[in-house]
Amino acid sequence: MDTINRPKQTLAFINDKSPILDSICNDLSGSGFEILFRSEHIEDALTQLSALKSLPEFCIIDLDFYDKNVLAELHELRIKYPSIKLIAFSDKDSEQAVKPLLEMDFSGYLLIGSDSEDFKKAIETVSNDRRYFSAGICKVVEGYFSNQQGS
Repeated sequence: MDTINRPKQTLAFINDKSPILDSICNDLSGSGFEILFRSEHIEDALTQLSALKSLPEFCIIDLDFYDKNVLAELHELRIKYPSIKLIAFSDKDSEQAVKPLLEMDFSGYLLIGSDSEDFKKAIETVSNDRRYFSAGICKVVEGYFSNQQGS
């Protein structure tokens, strides 16, 4: 059996002390992904990204919609680092939560309840220039993209 020596896929995690995401991060690290950094806030992540010689391929972000600046900070992250594929992790499944991220060209959105296998599927899908969304937000995503095509 042939094995391909692919470089490790690189990730960054932004989460506000989520034990669930900490566990997933550890599982992914043990599965061969390289975690370049973990930060608690988007502002901290921007500082860490600016210091890296090589950017991560993916950034998994545990969204805190109670932070009034979260969308502005995400927009800044997207503008400064357009090559990083952003994957959101949240308990929010409403159009009001999902649509702004689609407008910012997020590559994926996983809902709370997703496990490390779901994250691996999302990363694999996104690495092939496709998008990945949890089943719980598919109607919102379909509606968004239908409206985009109709415009």
